[in-house]
Amino acid sequence: MTQTAGAHKAAHPIAFFVLYMPFGAASGFCNITLAYLLHQRGVSVPAIAGLVAMNYLPNTWKVLWAPLVDTTFTARIWYVIGIGACIVGFLIPSLVSLGPATVPLLGAMAFVLGFASSIAAMAAERFMAYDTPEDQKGRAGGWSQAGNLGGGGLGGGLGLWLAVHTGMAWTAGAFLSVMAALCILMALRLPDPPRAVATTGLLGTLKETGRDVLSLATRRIGMLAVFICLLPMGTGAASNLWSAISGDWKAGPDEVALVSGVLNGVVAIIGALGAGFVCDRMDRKAGYALFGLISGLAAVAMALGPRTPLGFLVFATVYNLVIGCCYGAFSALTLEAIGKGAAATKYNLIASAANLPIMLMTLVNGQAQKRWGSGGMLLTEAACAAVAVAVYTAVVFGTRGWSWGGARRLVGLAQADSV
Repeated sequence: MTQTAGAHKAAHPIAFFVLYMPFGAASGFCNITLAYLLHQRGVSVPAIAGLVAMNYLPNTWKVLWAPLVDTTFTARIWYVIGIGACIVGFLIPSLVSLGPATVPLLGAMAFVLGFASSIAAMAAERFMAYDTPEDQKGRAGGWSQAGNLGGGGLGGGLGLWLAVHTGMAWTAGAFLSVMAALCILMALRLPDPPRAVATTGLLGTLKETGRDVLSLATRRIGMLAVFICLLPMGTGAASNLWSAISGDWKAGPDEVALVSGVLNGVVAIIGALGAGFVCDRMDRKAGYALFGLISGLAAVAMALGPRTPLGFLVFATVYNLVIGCCYGAFSALTLEAIGKGAAATKYNLIASAANLPIMLMTLVNGQAQKRWGSGGMLLTEAACAAVAVAVYTAVVFGTRGWSWGGARRLVGLAQADSV
């Protein structure tokens, strides 16, 4: 499939920082603000982990609706639709009491919020794939994930601070609704990417989109990108439970808000941008594996470190910094793999794979914390990361020299591999 991108000035990568902020805010609102408030009202850690997992669940299947974002409305329209639904999700918890009785309802809200934010992110990915030169994909990936993680800091840390210090939970949702609405202004400033075009109507367009996706799946770079993102490394799953386990370090709401809010936003931006810089100068998949391994070491350090509020601040901040690196590396390797055609679909094929281990590791961490405590939870996550890096390394060396031509000819896509 070919997209005709007329001459246009490439957008500054900071635009992708803004477009991705609501996506991060949606997850931060669920796994920090709501998690802390629910835990304070007697909800168990496994139940909170389940709610967080519900927020991630749509992101493990979002490739199923990504073709609609590629082939129907413009990226701007889809972005507005996604943000509008996110605003509704941010406001729903303001209308119900928070406690064990409302966890099922809030879990459904978390699912809807995850679905809506995925729509907005897909639109942002179309903008990013269209406007990013090949040699700047690491940089663009870093900025986009800086927005994702920085938005998580706003949705989690600042949202929690507002809810706790005003004594009114609705203030967090109201603030995030305004922030998300303002991000629409950036989408209106960017040139709208062309849609995937076919002469045979929507079904023909979807067919061409499918062929473009198969071109990703039958190239070694695409298959390795999907495979590495399925592995449980660099997930940041422990940070989804900072609110629930902070008491083990005697950390209060201010420490949680700082680690999950402004401080997290700063270090996440530094990590994501740093990873983007590094990944433009080395194999991007190897960079992702490297940062995934370092994230395991950060979890070990926190598990073995002192259980004090200061220890919580220091070790959680280091962990968040490394996870920022992992997310920046993820976007860099994904942009490299997808090209431009059917950008939302191909990006979200890989993103769906990446969100599966995040969701599963959140659930694993919840059960590990219940059985072995918070230290055991962190060590479990570190062990999974180490095994994942070893498995990926073995697959890379085991598949060198393999010919992928047969698989490509099977679907009529016999172009030369890029790797």
